[in-house]
Amino acid sequence: MKTSRITTSDGVGLNVLEAGSGRPLVLIPGWSQAAEQFKFQIEGLADRYRVIAIDMRGHGDSDKPTHGYRIQRLAKDVWDALRALDLQDVTILGHSMGCSVLWCYFDLFGAERIGKFVFCDEPPFLTSNPAWSEEELANAGAIFSPEAVTGTANALAGPDGVATSKGFVGGMVTSAMPKEQLEWMIDCNLKFPRAHSAALIYNHCHQDWRDVMPRINVPTLYIGGRVSLVPWKGVAWSAAQTPGARLEIFEEAEGGQHFMFVENPAKFNRILADFMG
Repeated sequence: MKTSRITTSDGVGLNVLEAGSGRPLVLIPGWSQAAEQFKFQIEGLADRYRVIAIDMRGHGDSDKPTHGYRIQRLAKDVWDALRALDLQDVTILGHSMGCSVLWCYFDLFGAERIGKFVFCDEPPFLTSNPAWSEEELANAGAIFSPEAVTGTANALAGPDGVATSKGFVGGMVTSAMPKEQLEWMIDCNLKFPRAHSAALIYNHCHQDWRDVMPRINVPTLYIGGRVSLVPWKGVAWSAAQTPGARLEIFEEAEGGQHFMFVENPAKFNRILADFMG
C-alpha cells in the first residue's frame, strides 16, 4: 500500500491510499470515517484491481481546513481527485455518507469518469418529515427526526463530543465485532475534528437524493445490512428506483450491520469482484 496526496481546487490536500494495478476501484468513506478503514478491500482486491481509498477533507490524514464541510463540496473534491489521478471508467463505492457524496456527484457531473456505482448502506434521505405516510418513511429509510439532527450536531460540537461519537460508532457494529477492532474504528472516527463533524452531519442529514436514483444510467450495486442502523428496506427501495440495479443484503450472522465490509470482508470483496468482473 502506498500513500500520496492530491490537492483540491480550493487548495486542500487529500490523503490517498492505493495498492494494485488494473481497472480502478475507488472507495469513499462515510461521515467521520477514514480511508484506512477500507484496508481489507485494499489488501484483498489489489491482486486484480487498482484499489484507491480517499480521505475526505478533514477526515483521516487529509488536511483539516475550516471550510467546506458540506456534501456538495465533498462531491467536488471527489471530482478533483479523479481528475488529479487521471482516472476513467472507475468503479466507485461510497459507504454511508459516501453514498450521498456520490449521489451529489452524479447530480452535478453525471457519470463523468464513472463506469459503475456501488452504494453501501445509506438511506436516500436521513431525516424524517412528520407529514410522511408510513410507506414514505420506510422508503426514505430516515433514521433521524429534525430535532434529533440538531441534538446530535450540538452534542458532537459540545464538551461531550468524543463520548457522543463513541456511542454513535458503537451502535454501528454487531456484537461479534472484536473490542480492539471497534476501538481502532473509533480512533479513525476521531481524526475528524468534532466541530467539523457536527457541521457536516447537520448538512448531510438535510439532503434528499430520492430524485437522483431513477436517473443513474450506469451499472449500479446497492449493499445493505439486515440489522444495520440504516433500515435495509430503504436501501432496497433505492435499488428498486435505479434502472437495472443489483441489491445485496448481509444477514446478521454475516456481519450485516453498518460496517459489513470490516466485519465480513471476504464476502464483501467477493461481491465487489463479481460486480466489477
